[in-house]
Amino acid sequence: MSDAERASAPLLDIAGHRATIRLNRPKHLNRLQADDLETLQKLFDRIEADSAIRVLVLTGTGRAFSAGYDLNSVAERATSALEQNSAGSAFEVIVNRLEDLAVPTICRLNGGVYGGATDLALACDFRIGVDTAEMFMPAARLGLHYYRSGIARYVSRLGADNAKKLFLTAQKIAAPEMLAIGYLTAMVPMEALDQEVDKLATILAGNAPVAMAGMKRAINEFARGKLDEAAADRRHRDSMRGAEIREGIKAFAEKRPPRF
Repeated sequence: MSDAERASAPLLDIAGHRATIRLNRPKHLNRLQADDLETLQKLFDRIEADSAIRVLVLTGTGRAFSAGYDLNSVAERATSALEQNSAGSAFEVIVNRLEDLAVPTICRLNGGVYGGATDLALACDFRIGVDTAEMFMPAARLGLHYYRSGIARYVSRLGADNAKKLFLTAQKIAAPEMLAIGYLTAMVPMEALDQEVDKLATILAGNAPVAMAGMKRAINEFARGKLDEAAADRRHRDSMRGAEIREGIKAFAEKRPPRF
């Protein structure tokens, strides 16, 4: 990998219980390349392997969050025999991996979000965006039938009518509508973005990590209509006799924040 390519790779910063991944190709609106997907996979693995990390923030460098996956790469994949015979693209695998991370995730939408990046952001648990943000899903203009799990995510998060509007019209929508349809968790001016993200990240980092991971998994499974009932029941029973609930009850009685 050249120095220029290294400079464009997603960056990881860890501070206390918080990890931040920053997409880092601002000259191209943080457009994602195949190498970026490999980097993100490694970063996700590293984050899940570090028990000290309690929350992940995903953001972009510059004036946009991300322009999505490189269209030239999409075209190359479309003509590859391997891609035609595979169950899912490398991009789809990365987005699903992000959604399934055990730690809670926040997308810090520092600007516009386009194409596949709209699904990357949607795979995060929370999306806090600036009031100048916009989103655009151009699949219908490109002649692309979007991958199955991405459509499912749109429908489960935003509802069928909003998914149809975004996919079938391929029209841009601005931040206020992104908030109204539930794409954004919160909308703030740029000068308040970091404060709002920090506030939510601090809350999440202070809560019980094992309980959160289990409930996040159950919520995602409910949304997909594929709940592993036995596993969810087992996690519930285990939590009733675990260290986290003992500390939580003790902290409540002592009127102090819990220390998980």
